[in-house]
Amino acid sequence: MTHAAKLESTRRIALLGAPIDMGASQRGTLMGPAALRTAGLSTLLESMDFDVTDYGDLTVAGMTDLADVPPQNAKHYREIQRWTRLLSRRGYEVAQTGAVPIFLGGDHSLSMGSVTAMARHWQELERPLFVLWLDAHADYNTPATTLTANMHGMAAAFLCGEGGLDGLLGEEVRSPIDPDRLELFGTRSIDKLEKDLLRTRRVSIADMRAIDEFGVSVLIRRVIDKVRSAKGVLHLSFDVDFLDPELAPGVGTTVPGGATYREAHLIMELLHDSGLVRSVDIVELNPFLDERGRTARTAVELIGSLFGQQITDRPTPSNAIVPGE
Repeated sequence: MTHAAKLESTRRIALLGAPIDMGASQRGTLMGPAALRTAGLSTLLESMDFDVTDYGDLTVAGMTDLADVPPQNAKHYREIQRWTRLLSRRGYEVAQTGAVPIFLGGDHSLSMGSVTAMARHWQELERPLFVLWLDAHADYNTPATTLTANMHGMAAAFLCGEGGLDGLLGEEVRSPIDPDRLELFGTRSIDKLEKDLLRTRRVSIADMRAIDEFGVSVLIRRVIDKVRSAKGVLHLSFDVDFLDPELAPGVGTTVPGGATYREAHLIMELLHDSGLVRSVDIVELNPFLDERGRTARTAVELIGSLFGQQITDRPTPSNAIVPGE
């Protein structure tokens, strides 16, 4: 690919809506994609000179079920299995075009498909994929450890190859990431058995205590340096409950003490400057719990910062034309 072609490809963004809400106990995130569009996500990105293709909301209607036996303690397994298979296939196809995929959720179970797609894509290009999990929760439960059986709390564990959901993709390619390449950030709610599993796997966790003590810039730069030293790329999985509930009330899993508006924007700005982010999830936005679209607007503003929107002009690093190349 020529330099000019690479520059052109970095200006292309693909939106894929995944209206899933059966992975969570609180219904309503199926309207998340519509809320993000209404809040002006495409308009903002286009105003920044990106070529945006919106593929609309994907649908699992007409997909045949697999014949595997659903595990115990995994609610709505069959429906989420359909979504995982679809997102894995469509996300991979979109990544192959060179566009930067943004998956609009939907609850966090959608990441089982989106990250699987990106892991397969980058494995073929011989680049390690790292995942930055901005979330109040670790989502590292399995059917054997979960207290709720809600599958949005098992997404990260599935992506790291933990057992219990082995048949979720059927015969489709599963390319699990190494637990060392999962970066939990902003975590402040972890179940006991989940914590034990995370400790055993030595998953990196920057909880709110660490953020208070060291600041987001130091901790995010550690992640960036780790990815860059491995010549890797980064998938950002952004759960809006990462933000403080005062800032983002439109979620069904609020946990006090989340990131502030300024902390969140700084994270996005530093990620943009790194040039490492090549795909994004926006998950757990529940418009039925929001206050006049405030959470949706905040999420869109943060995505703007991730893709280079600035309040004041400053020199842009040569490797940060856009999160992707």
